[in-house]
Amino acid sequence: MTSNRTADLGFARLDLDRAGRTGTPEVVYAAGKTPTQTVACLAALLDGGARPAWATRVDDATASAILERWPDAVVDQEARCAFVGGLPAPVGNVLVLTAGTSDGPVAAEVAATLAASGVGCTRVDDVGVAGVHRVLAVAPDLAAADAVVVVAGMDGALPSVVAGLTDRLVVAVPTSVGYGAAFEGLAALLTMLTACAPGVLVVNIDNGFGAGVAAARIVRSAQR
Repeated sequence: MTSNRTADLGFARLDLDRAGRTGTPEVVYAAGKTPTQTVACLAALLDGGARPAWATRVDDATASAILERWPDAVVDQEARCAFVGGLPAPVGNVLVLTAGTSDGPVAAEVAATLAASGVGCTRVDDVGVAGVHRVLAVAPDLAAADAVVVVAGMDGALPSVVAGLTDRLVVAVPTSVGYGAAFEGLAALLTMLTACAPGVLVVNIDNGFGAGVAAARIVRSAQR
């Protein structure tokens, strides 16, 4: 039976055995935490056996504090993620598509999450439906992937198109990219939830972490 250890830091109670139960360790959401608190959380996770210990939504001040404590830490500035303790060797492959370059930071969070989860990633940017031939050009990549993550803002139509081209599960990530009526990602979210193509799993707006975890679990399950 998996144990249920916690580390009580006063301001946080860390779940040290989450990886054993779910395959994904507790990850530090750095937004809203001070750099000192984030470093303390990462240290406690490392002491509890997490490899890597990782944090998301890391700002510049927090990144500097992490690198000061662990000079060999990996900080992905585009993804706003930091990793301490080394990354696992990758298995499988997830194709990560973006509708446009502006969706890049969310796609980077997906890719960083996959790397920390020990899953391979191929990223192809700027294949939005405004030039649908660009989507068709990645059909061979779709066939080779174990799962697909599609990151899109504005009208959010790309996941439905992709799902109509592949038998792979499509994880759709709406982003807060777009003009006024996009409502900071709400329009894309609703489009993805009402996709006419089946096989689309939708996560929350800008939630690259959640999409990466979902895709990683799909790949690891297939590998087993």
